[in-house]
Amino acid sequence: MENRNDEKKQKQEMPRITGAYRTRTVHVPDEIYQASGIVINGRRIKSVIFTTDIAIIRNCNADAVLAVYPFTPQQVISHTLIQAASIPVFCGIGGGLTGGMRSALIAKDAEAQGAFGVVVNAPFAIETIRAIKNVIDIPIVSTVVKQNADLEAAIDAGVSIFNISAAEKTAELVRMVRSAYPTFPIIATGGPSAETILRTIDAGANVISYTPPTTAELFREIMTKYRNE
Repeated sequence: MENRNDEKKQKQEMPRITGAYRTRTVHVPDEIYQASGIVINGRRIKSVIFTTDIAIIRNCNADAVLAVYPFTPQQVISHTLIQAASIPVFCGIGGGLTGGMRSALIAKDAEAQGAFGVVVNAPFAIETIRAIKNVIDIPIVSTVVKQNADLEAAIDAGVSIFNISAAEKTAELVRMVRSAYPTFPIIATGGPSAETILRTIDAGANVISYTPPTTAELFREIMTKYRNE
């Protein structure tokens, strides 16, 4: 019996292979793997890394990239990120400062460039969602930041996934949305700790968004080590 248990354990352990120069990688927290994930076009995604830093995108183990930034979306940015990434990229296409036909055209370009999905920020107009849905076939991800968002209208307009980001109230908002929509796909920010990640997953999130350390923070650790040596 003991030998069988040892054999079972050996089968369950996952071999890990890395190169000599790829040992320094940004790892998402292991707790994220307890999420169910979302399968998009045959690919299961459990973790998305929230960054537009190409160096981090090329050196992380996340399943996908959430490339949303606080500026007017530009096709040259989405094109560069998609070309550089070795994992799927969800591209921000506006919704707050940018909307209407401009967002639809940016979404169409993002799909042509190879984006895995597009992200509409809050606040957004339902007409913008409809315009985007009319020109693309990839998923539309709608960012939800507060409880009074009109989720039903967003779904009717063509939203495929909710991206819930409500700071310390994220788990609470996830639970509310999950109660109203038991099977609808949800991405949510995991927060700063293993505890907050697990709380968000327990509330009903399928995918966790992870914010990595900045390159400046990572460099600080490296340079401190070099100085001490």
